Amino acid sequence: MSIEKSTNIRQESLLLRSGQLNRNVMVDFYLPGEACEMRQTGLLLINDGQDLGRLGLAGILDDLYGRGLLRPLLCVGIHAGEERKMEYGTAGIPDYKGRGARADAYTRFVFDELIPAIRRRYRAPDFREKAFAGFSLGALSAMDIVWSHPQEFTRAGLFSGSFWWRTKDATDATYDEHTNRIMQAEVRRGSYYPWLKFFFECGTEDEQEDRNGNGIIDSIDDTQDLIGELVAKGYDRERDIRYYEIAGGRHDVDTWRRAIPEFLLWGFGK
Repeated sequence: MSIEKSTNIRQESLLLRSGQLNRNVMVDFYLPGEACEMRQTGLLLINDGQDLGRLGLAGILDDLYGRGLLRPLLCVGIHAGEERKMEYGTAGIPDYKGRGARADAYTRFVFDELIPAIRRRYRAPDFREKAFAGFSLGALSAMDIVWSHPQEFTRAGLFSGSFWWRTKDATDATYDEHTNRIMQAEVRRGSYYPWLKFFFECGTEDEQEDRNGNGIIDSIDDTQDLIGELVAKGYDRERDIRYYEIAGGRHDVDTWRRAIPEFLLWGFGK
């Protein structure tokens, strides 16, 4: 079903029944306005697709295509459900409150149901490359899926990521930053995949918490520590990683709207 007309982009939507999630999943598609060969088109999956209208993704894409700055890209906005805090997270490793317990089912939905449905709909046996992006907890989910399935992806776009996700409460006397933050530990246990690239965004007002009292808010600390783990694994800070910090940026759609063009040009610009 077409949901909007634009000079440079085309929008469509699909209600997909998921057996893995036992719910209907609304999926929005943002395609180049001109017909293009899907083998030459990138695929960008985006968590929290229900927010992409407020974020203004259609207008951003329309502008970048209009100025000839973007390679062909199929953006797929995956709407979150009522169990967002259970479906997003790190597959197989819930946090200390049990959140993320259905992240493994969400991962299976992506690979067993969503991507096959996209390929059928657009008669696309393959894409130029595949990437995954998300915001907040959706960023953690995107990072976990990309890192756990490096053979499927080339890039991750991570905005205000919930990289504090941990197996113990930070107030627990036995809490250890090094071992109890889940995504940092996952990267540490993983391998080096030289084709993967990472875009991280943080706002200086993402939050107010500073659990270690070092004068840096936790969201920036946790993101920088995750970047540090990637660097220790072999990734180059200049070649493989882009860190984009927004002065005064908050944990909200308005801030992410400012960062999205930077990500798109970094990852898919001509």
